[in-house]
Amino acid sequence: MQSWTTPELTPLPASTTPLRLFDTRSGRIAPVTPVEPGHARLYICGITPYDSTHLGHAATYHAADLMRRALVDTGLEVTTAQNITDVDDPLLERAERDGVDWRELAASQVELFSEDMAALRILAPETYRSVSEAMDEIIATVTALKERGRAYRVPTPDAEGEDWYLDLARDGALGDVSGWSEEQMLEVFAERGGDPDREGKRGRFDPLLWRAEREGEPAWDAGELGRGRPGWHVECVSIAEEGLGLPFDIQAGGSDLVFPHHDLSAAHSIGLGRPFAISYAHAGMVGHEGEKMSKSLGNLVFVHRLVRGGVDPMAIRLVLMAHHYRSDWEWSEAELEEAGRRLDAYRNAARRRDLRPDVVEALRAALREDLDTPTALTVLDAWAEGREVPAVPGTAAPTAEDAPGDVAAAVDALFGITLRA
Repeated sequence: MQSWTTPELTPLPASTTPLRLFDTRSGRIAPVTPVEPGHARLYICGITPYDSTHLGHAATYHAADLMRRALVDTGLEVTTAQNITDVDDPLLERAERDGVDWRELAASQVELFSEDMAALRILAPETYRSVSEAMDEIIATVTALKERGRAYRVPTPDAEGEDWYLDLARDGALGDVSGWSEEQMLEVFAERGGDPDREGKRGRFDPLLWRAEREGEPAWDAGELGRGRPGWHVECVSIAEEGLGLPFDIQAGGSDLVFPHHDLSAAHSIGLGRPFAISYAHAGMVGHEGEKMSKSLGNLVFVHRLVRGGVDPMAIRLVLMAHHYRSDWEWSEAELEEAGRRLDAYRNAARRRDLRPDVVEALRAALREDLDTPTALTVLDAWAEGREVPAVPGTAAPTAEDAPGDVAAAVDALFGITLRA
């Protein structure tokens, strides 16, 4: 899969202070210490391309982009991988409803997503693969789980073959990421793609590995597994292993993926005999009209419609920066107007071209403390208004004469926002 054109990143001279990030699994903020010294590896769960990129998606990919920029700022080499779930029930159902081929629907929405990511200046991943492209690797992963005794068959009356499921009881990995009780899991499992009441399953949370071919559905030959298509969670394990190797450093995504997706992806990897991610970073949910943005509710605010309507994508990034990435918040036109005013003020201030190492160091300190963008905005507001910059804990004193002081260059490198033409 061809990714979007990545914006040029010109890092500042490397900071020696590590990024501190909240880890969902441990429930605490801790420094990111890569498994491979000097090289951080980040996996970002991608879209199911049956509708356009809305602000909830944008918040997730913006947060992951900040993680990547913060890691680069600490002097690390950073490699990222991202999937596209182009073989999944919601996509197939939407294609059937609209009378289009599922591949055409997926291609059109991936193109829109790429347009949005390029507009927002999100750094493109090095590995960017769709499920349909990674089918050989996915089949190999399911086959390996079968050979390790972690997979079992479930009779399938509406298909010639049988479905395959992961036996979670073999490794006891359920709940390793979320820490949820089974009662909490059961509340959301069915609405998030699970089938707790499927007859023939050994455990109600056992996830589908391989679905036998049904009439009218896409299918691939998979040897002893039979002809069919993969389940949801196994795809990310396969694409992450191909692009990053296991284990890798950070799994990123929206907070609605903590369970079941990230919990069960980790369980798949444990079933293969190795850990999945070292830490998990999750972005909060974005609401609109009193509810979480979702396709089912139809309360979506689309990035491409805002941009095509004349909104500067950098103003959208400033709206996202006004909220800590882990918080849940509500989109409003008033916030977009405020972001537009901020953008104008910052660009006017950038024309002064005065060197402010104190501002740059305060911005770096805010970013590396769990991506504290609201604090970074208070620093930029003060800079733009010519006021004294507020103290930010962890700010290094800019002692060297050549300490970076170009605020516009720092805002570009750290936050992906252009303040100069």
